[in-house]
Amino acid sequence: MEFKDYYKILGVDSKAELKDIKLAYRRLARKYHPDVSKDKDAEEKFREVAEAYEVLKDSAKRAEYDEIREYGGPRDADRGRQSTGGFGFRPGDGPGAEYSDFFRSVFGQESGGSGFGSQSGSHAGSGRSEQFSFRGQDVEMEMPVFLEDTLTKTAKSISYSLQRIDDQGRFQQIPKNLEVNIPAGVHEGQRIRLKSQGGQGHGGGAPGDLYLHIRLVPHPLFDVEGHNLILTLPVAPWEAALGAKVEVPTLEGRISLKIPANSQSGQRLRIKGKGLVRRDGRGDLYAVLKVVMPKAHDEQTKELWSKLSSSADFDPRAEWSE
Repeated sequence: MEFKDYYKILGVDSKAELKDIKLAYRRLARKYHPDVSKDKDAEEKFREVAEAYEVLKDSAKRAEYDEIREYGGPRDADRGRQSTGGFGFRPGDGPGAEYSDFFRSVFGQESGGSGFGSQSGSHAGSGRSEQFSFRGQDVEMEMPVFLEDTLTKTAKSISYSLQRIDDQGRFQQIPKNLEVNIPAGVHEGQRIRLKSQGGQGHGGGAPGDLYLHIRLVPHPLFDVEGHNLILTLPVAPWEAALGAKVEVPTLEGRISLKIPANSQSGQRLRIKGKGLVRRDGRGDLYAVLKVVMPKAHDEQTKELWSKLSSSADFDPRAEWSE
């Protein structure tokens, strides 16, 4: 069984912080996303990247993986322990969509559902041999969606496999391709039902449904709070002190933002209507100011700071003496 170096797959150091792991995942997920990539191995690479992120974003999984990585291999293979949910793929997502053998040997594998559905069997009409009727299997899939794609209705092609029984009673996996419309304003954890797109019914039973679970792809710049977006905005000390106009990114491009004079680090500036779509319009974008100090490498810069220190009537810890 091949050992998976998840750090190498994401191109990050083994000591990388979660924000760097998130950035690497975002970059690679966009690069290899089957909707946009022309790489012939894009789908497989996308799944590898998703699997690596599934492990490294979770502190418990990462700690267990790090121990395995350091000491040479899984010691409790095939434990069958259930993996937690997350931004990965489950059986049923498509041909070859399962986690790798390495992942399953360490963390187990989530079940994507089994059997024919939740309905019990019923008898056929009288005068015929007794037959059971089953509703088809429901299929559960996770649908990664970029924040930019939530602003408008988006069409996406998906692939998954369905289980059916042939005339000899043997199980078969049938691949299926489908183009689905993702409505504007979808949010994390939303469940979209596509009726009758699941498994085949048996004995006259109805087909199952396909359920898409929306997972928002982490963005390198924006955090999500409900329908609002949060952006950390670095500003120079003089921009905070004197005020300035700076360009800030949004999901739809850059805009000009006025920084008021005497702004403080941590201050939130509201940009109305630049958040995520909701029923009654759009949420807001909040720029959180972060004053960034320049490094004083040369004597001239140090002298300027020294003059400011001498002339400014300012004590940042004055409240401590009250």
